[in-house]
Amino acid sequence: MPTSSQWLAFLVASILFIQVPGPSLLFTIGRALTVGRRDALLSVVGNGIGVTAQVLAVAVGLGAVVAASATAYTALKVCGAVYVVWLGISAIRHRADARVALEEARRLPEARGRALRTGMIVGLTNPKTIVFFVAFLPQFTNEAAGRSGLQIAVLGSVFGAMAIASDSCWAMAASRARDWFARKPDRLDHLGTAGGVMMIGLGAALVASE
Repeated sequence: MPTSSQWLAFLVASILFIQVPGPSLLFTIGRALTVGRRDALLSVVGNGIGVTAQVLAVAVGLGAVVAASATAYTALKVCGAVYVVWLGISAIRHRADARVALEEARRLPEARGRALRTGMIVGLTNPKTIVFFVAFLPQFTNEAAGRSGLQIAVLGSVFGAMAIASDSCWAMAASRARDWFARKPDRLDHLGTAGGVMMIGLGAALVASE
């Protein structure tokens, strides 16, 4: 396992990286503005599960394949971006549904599974995260201890848990703003549109990024 100094360096670096606005954070805020607190938090958890799955892929060497293959990287990036854009368009088309979504007691039980699955897909289809893990995590492994794959899996899981905690705070803050706008239904409609536009812009940025 990593040494104490490596753990400390890893935790500090992870906190700094997590707080830099990126796809996961923008997605979280967009979801909070569009579907509300509960579903946004479930999306955060799903995104964390997707990211953790990427960590395990990196730990067994699959991440290096994506990082080295331009075709695999581009395909994964486009799939993830298209899905995010589709979510944004759906949010705009169904912006009036946001009023109903506030009434949690009226939600269908299966909505929880959908929110979790949505976040998971976004987390799984972000190739930048794989490349980041391939470059970032090995720097904090203890070569003398061996079993680098296991160390990477542990480090990545801790990173994912920290990201979930941070994104959850952002989701709560964004949902509070949404609740304030919800005092007037027409404000909530505009807010749902804003969240959709944000996700469409995020998808477009993912496609255009190098």
